[in-house]
Amino acid sequence: MIKLGGGALRLLRRLRYSLRGRVALLVYHRAYELPVAGVPLDPLRGQRILAYLTDQGVVRPKRVIVPLPASLENISRVHSAEYLERADRPETMEAVLGFRTSDETWQQFIDLQRLATGGTIQATRLALRTGCTTVNVGGGFHHADPDHGMGFCIINDVAVAINRLRHRGFAEPILVIDLDIHDGNGTRVVFAEDPTVYTFSIHNETWDDRAAVADSCIALGSDVSGEEYLAALKEELPRVISLHKPALVLYVAGVDPAADDPVGNWQVSSECLLQRDQFVFQQIRSKASGCATAVLLGGGYGDNAWRHSAGFLDWLFTGREQVPVEDVDAIIRRFRRIETERRTQRRSERRVGADWELDAEDLQLPGMTGRGDARVLGEYTKHGIELQLERLGILNQLRAKGFPAPTLTVDTHTSMGQTIRVFGDVERTELVLELRVRRDRASVPDAELLYVDWLLLQNPRGEFKERPRLPGQEHPGLGLLREIVALLVVICEQLGLDGIIFVPSHYYMAALGRPHLRFLRCADAAVFAAMSDALADLDLAAATQAIADDRLVDVKTGEPIPWHTPQMILPVSKKLKERFDQASSEQAFLRARAALSYELRLAT
Repeated sequence: MIKLGGGALRLLRRLRYSLRGRVALLVYHRAYELPVAGVPLDPLRGQRILAYLTDQGVVRPKRVIVPLPASLENISRVHSAEYLERADRPETMEAVLGFRTSDETWQQFIDLQRLATGGTIQATRLALRTGCTTVNVGGGFHHADPDHGMGFCIINDVAVAINRLRHRGFAEPILVIDLDIHDGNGTRVVFAEDPTVYTFSIHNETWDDRAAVADSCIALGSDVSGEEYLAALKEELPRVISLHKPALVLYVAGVDPAADDPVGNWQVSSECLLQRDQFVFQQIRSKASGCATAVLLGGGYGDNAWRHSAGFLDWLFTGREQVPVEDVDAIIRRFRRIETERRTQRRSERRVGADWELDAEDLQLPGMTGRGDARVLGEYTKHGIELQLERLGILNQLRAKGFPAPTLTVDTHTSMGQTIRVFGDVERTELVLELRVRRDRASVPDAELLYVDWLLLQNPRGEFKERPRLPGQEHPGLGLLREIVALLVVICEQLGLDGIIFVPSHYYMAALGRPHLRFLRCADAAVFAAMSDALADLDLAAATQAIADDRLVDVKTGEPIPWHTPQMILPVSKKLKERFDQASSEQAFLRARAALSYELRLAT
């Protein structure tokens, strides 16, 4: 029997993975999704990235590595005992966040960073073990130094992972490439006197100018263009890699340099961000062949941060260059996977003797005696609806938008339909979502539909700055329309309903829904097409207002043509999709268009 030492085993493992070609090794935990009001992080950033990579065939969810929280033993190799003692105090909270939040939220934030630090430890361990680039879909808390937390960072996961490796005997050179827009000051301070750990940071402003024996601290100022950013990177990074010769690289691939980032102050395009990432890996592969690499997401704020990271990871593991999108269909697939995981977990729990536990389906509101009208659509209790909104991340998105305590109410005893309302506060003064639904068997023969009588999504704290006020709007939109449509599709699938039907109260609502919804009657589609042709030179807001102002008129008669509130439908079941087959629908539409008795124009 032949016994192999640790080094030989590591070499064999690397050879095994290298024979597979590019392998996507990702570390992620659902608990990374923590919204903190006042911190403009997208709580679903990691979930969206993984959903996109799954749709693209890059990664299989079962292959995603789930991390464990970092031990205090490992954390204390970086952070002082005195700092860890006061980590849960209000003054530390305020130094890190810039404001105070509840003790419960703060504890969750600490737990999240311990978990993500465990993710960075796991990523470095796997990178060294396999030789594959490993990604922690989180991490990059580079501002925390041994005695202080700041800039949303409590624990410096980069430094903790490195010091753990040092404690376990890994003595080879390590390079930290930090391209977050903010200075990697905490990491630089931790290793200020260690020549074996080189910290390389390009940022807008330097947070701590203490000298380090092995570092590049490059501040470019504000309003930096993509060309300036890439020029600085190309001038400095190759020399550093050649001189330091790292055996391990930790790459903090922050996307907050992006021009669309609400926190950053640079003007870097998505294309330039990808070119940055490509250049970094080109240099690692050419100047540090065989070097293990771990990627951390770092900073990135707002709704588009996930796109930049997902595009980079798609290229990293496949070589493709494409712009990630998340349309309604993508959100539906993401929601389906969450529901499938939930059902699988529930079956697993029951197999091991958890049959006595209550589920959402078992719970009823006080006074309920059966399913009937006491449940929304005859199925969902208030608790069950809230559980679904929580599980699919919709309530987390509300929290991230500044509503820390979303409060749900359900009214199932109105003549107009069953109404679900979500308020942004416990006092129920800020209505953010109102949905009125019912089952419908009359609109389409031999089909049962989910009829949406009313849908309101609004941000009562928002202002009409980026987009003008649309007719019927009291407040700006909430930005969750795609998620709510996807939720309704999932509900149809759960209840065996054939599709969704609703009546858009304004032109812009029909126009927004047109890519996914179809008009129930071809005559309505023909009228909408005629309106769209006449309004083609106007944006949605102006076009909708023109109809409201009676400026859309019949060329022959000069009479205004009002908005006619057509019915629109989203087929969900196979039989309804076949009934609304695209080819036959287009033929019927052309016949209806030809039968129109008027031509429209926009009156001045």
